[in-house]
Amino acid sequence: MSAFPARLAARPTAALGPAPTASRHPAAPHTPAAPRTPAASLTPAARHRGATAVPGRRAPGATAAALLIAAAASGISGPSLALPTAAHALRVPTASAAWLTTAYGLGLLAGTPLLSGTVGRRGPAALVRAGAALVALGAAIVLASPSALLPLAAGRAVEAAGAAGLTVAAFRIAGRDRTGRSTGLVAIGNAAGGTLGLFVGAGAAQLLGWRAALVMPLLALVVLPAVLRPAGRAGRAARAGEAGPAGSPWPRFRDALPLGLLRRPGFRRPALLMLALATVNFALVYGAPRRVTALTGWGPLSTGAAVASVALAGALLSWQLVRLAPALGTGRVRVLLAAGSTAAGAAAAFAPWPPVVLLGSALSSLVTAGGQGVLTGSAIGGLAPERQGGAIGLFNLAFPAGVAAGPVLAGFADQTVQFLY
Repeated sequence: MSAFPARLAARPTAALGPAPTASRHPAAPHTPAAPRTPAASLTPAARHRGATAVPGRRAPGATAAALLIAAAASGISGPSLALPTAAHALRVPTASAAWLTTAYGLGLLAGTPLLSGTVGRRGPAALVRAGAALVALGAAIVLASPSALLPLAAGRAVEAAGAAGLTVAAFRIAGRDRTGRSTGLVAIGNAAGGTLGLFVGAGAAQLLGWRAALVMPLLALVVLPAVLRPAGRAGRAARAGEAGPAGSPWPRFRDALPLGLLRRPGFRRPALLMLALATVNFALVYGAPRRVTALTGWGPLSTGAAVASVALAGALLSWQLVRLAPALGTGRVRVLLAAGSTAAGAAAAFAPWPPVVLLGSALSSLVTAGGQGVLTGSAIGGLAPERQGGAIGLFNLAFPAGVAAGPVLAGFADQTVQFLY
């Protein structure tokens, strides 16, 4: 999983967006290719700009960014198998304890525009530091709070706001690779963290208590030294080569999430599809493990291992979907994503056999991870460089919205089609 095949570099993911017509720009006279300039002779700004745009290579720091986002995403699924124990300790129904998951999604939803529009103006490194500080603060609230749902949910929301900053920073580090390969790697890290969090959270709850499952994003602090250096380089490169209007290198707060993009079909369609994929996926993150437990009688660790394994396999297989996406074309890719998500939800909701429920989890993970990698490039395709940071932040809101809505969807299904039993 170190890199996409080389031929993908010739077909950037952003090419899934509308192709410009020849009439928009006058034909430029042909000039012979300039000789290749040795890297040593480039200015520092030029080296930073070129470092992330060399065909066939990932953006510097993309692997560290994928590990960072994986740790942040583990907070989404970490509590899932510990919710019954938490509910018993808090003396509330399990459905009420699910607010510990929904609060995380709401924190992601609020933290993404807040940190993108304030700290994000100073670059990915500042986002990483601010996000890590909020993760630590939220975890401290969770660990120090009394056994009451409200303060625990508040701590989870603060923790999630920090994870949102880490998520946006990871995609900004990867986003300078115009082939889409680095973005795909980070998207798979996001999916892997969200799925492995099931097993790691169950193990942490068994060894250290149920609160340990609520502070899984603390794992991101381990990755900070590896990600801060490439985050700083990405910020310096942006300031050198992607200055905004009127000489301002960073967008103003009101421009950080340009809502006007929602009027652009090329952005709106992939964003709405991403919202649907994420909602179904996180409904399964919350519901599928409980369904498997009900059908098999397995304990939390066994269930977590099974669900996490198949979901991780689906996330890894999404590499093939991202690789084939340029050849398939925009329309076919979107149909495959929508059909795969629908089939995954139906399998997990109605199948009476545990292997089919697990297959649904794997398929949902595949289309969600692949969709995030492919649709991010599609959504920002054709935008000027200074608008792409805000566009990525706005697009990424679909993911936390799905995190917040998924448990609600699972609870609705529980009452209507006995999705959880």
